[in-house]
This record gives sequence, C-alpha cells and structure tokens, in this order.
Amino acid sequence: MADLQQLETAREHALAMEKVVNQVVVGQEKAVRLILIALHSRGHVLLEGGVGVGKTTLLRTFAKALGGAFGRIEGSVDLMPNDLLYSAWVNADGKPVIDPGPLISKGEETAVFFFNEINRARPQVQSLLLRAMAERSVDAFGKEFRFPHMVVFADRNAVEKEETFELSAAARDRFLFEINISRPEEDAIRRKLIFDPAFHDVDALLDSVTEPLLDYRDLNELDKQIQQAIFVSPEIENYVVRIWDATWQPEKLDLQLPDIFVEDLVVAGASVRGMSAMVRAAKVCAWLESRDHVLPEDIHTVLQAALTHRVFLSPVYEGRREKIMPLFLSALRDHIPTP
Repeated sequence: MADLQQLETAREHALAMEKVVNQVVVGQEKAVRLILIALHSRGHVLLEGGVGVGKTTLLRTFAKALGGAFGRIEGSVDLMPNDLLYSAWVNADGKPVIDPGPLISKGEETAVFFFNEINRARPQVQSLLLRAMAERSVDAFGKEFRFPHMVVFADRNAVEKEETFELSAAARDRFLFEINISRPEEDAIRRKLIFDPAFHDVDALLDSVTEPLLDYRDLNELDKQIQQAIFVSPEIENYVVRIWDATWQPEKLDLQLPDIFVEDLVVAGASVRGMSAMVRAAKVCAWLESRDHVLPEDIHTVLQAALTHRVFLSPVYEGRREKIMPLFLSALRDHIPTP
C-alpha cells in the first residue's frame, strides 16, 4: 500500500525541482514537465531539436538536482560498442592504460546518461545501448556493471543525413517519450538567452543548484507507489483503448488531414508497450496535479510525447513525419469523445 504522506512530500520535492530547472533553462516549461514525468515513470527519452537549444544543459541540471552522476557520449560513424565500455590510452611512461568508458564509469551513481546524435552510431552500438536501457546492466572487464537508477536520453542529428543510421521501429519503441526541445517563441525569453550574460556561462548556471532536491535512488520505489496509488476508471480505460484502436485504423474516425489520404497513412499503430507506458506517464501526471485518479487531460498531456515515435507511417509520408504526427495525434484527441 502506498504511503500517501510520503507521496505528497515527494510531489512537493518534484515540483520544487521543476521550478529550479525552469530557472536554469528558461522557455522550456513543457519539455521540463515531460522530462519530470519521464523520470518518475522510469522511462527513457528521445529528444528532438536543433543544435544549441539547451538539451545538454537541461539534462545536466536534472542530474544535479537529483544528486546523481551525469554521463555522456557523442555518436559518430566510427564509434564501436566497446567505446561505451572502456577507453584505452597511453600514459606519460608510454604504458597502455584502460579506463572504464562513459556508460559504466559512474556505475550505480548514474542518474542521467545522454547519448548525443545516436543516429550517427552504428546499429551495433545502438543495440548495446538498448540492452543497457532494458536491463540497466552490461558486462565488462569480466564482471557485471549495474546502473539501476539510470535514465537514458538520446537525440538525433536531424539535419545531416550522410553517415547516419536511423533507429529501427523496435528501438524507438523502447523509449517512453519523444520530446521536442525547440527554440523559445516568446520574444522576452529569446532576448534574455541571447543578451543576458548570466545565460552564457553554463557552469555558473548549474552552480545555482546548490543541493539535490530529490534523491535519484528513491525514484524506483516512488514510481511503484505512484502506480499503485493512482486510479484509472473503466471510462478512462475505454478511452485509452479507443485511442489505441485509432492509431491502427484512423480511417474509421473519418479524419480529414490536409494533403493526406488517411486510409494510406499508417503502416502500424502503437504497441502494447507504448500504450501501457502512456498510462504509466498519465498516472504520474495526475500525481503531480495532486489527484488520485487519471483524467482525460492527463492522457492529453502525454499523448504526443508517448505516441509520436510509435506510430509508423507509410514510406510516402515518413519524410514528413515531423509535421504529420502532431496533426494526426491532435486529430485523434479531437475526434474521440472524452469520458
């Protein structure tokens, strides 16, 4: 049975952390809330967005606010699976030295791991990462390294397509969310980011997070308590199943999307894993709003992030995925009656 007082205290800490992160990385409130939900759902995240929009700063801030270690690796075409596990170099005496690689160097202290430009890494490297995500462990140096508290974030180079290896459908489905980190639209925030010297020094910004606001080692147990404490009514269950069916057969809703034949749009809809992940995230959303039950707005909050990478389009439309999927999922939300 969940401890309601403990859940309320944890919620206050989560909202305090959200406030601090929004002070360090301004103009990304929606993305910050979704990452907060993902961390409490214990789900990994794909990040979408251009270069220099603050993804690394955002993740470093979360890691520091959680009191855990931050790991990172850059994707490249010559990256090999072992590069995640160890690094070899020659010291001043000319002797070879082998150190633990970025995935295992912090061990169980790892709270956030960022794989930058994952589509630049070969499928063998992606496969190792997927195993680490699923099992939260890898074998190296003749023993098992575990990181039970690690959440993986990965972004893709969406501009340069040469020497890239896009994630397979099965790989994409392993991520709880796909979250877009875009440049802020509000003029005052854009001017602050460009002209205020306080936002030019990332390390100084991170120094403003003076102490952990949550303990990353508590999140696994906290997630279990949230999932037990938040109720999903039969009406919401039916609503989620209708959304699921519509991701497979949207033509039955008589949707109208500009320049799209809806009958030919979808190759495959969301998986069982995807729908259960969406419900888990919706429960966290309800908890953050201090409710003990899921409402349609909780489903709507996580709908885009949970399903945008899990609906697979026919080849003729795949090249326009970034524009089509928000329209498609918004149409599902608007056409399916809410309880």
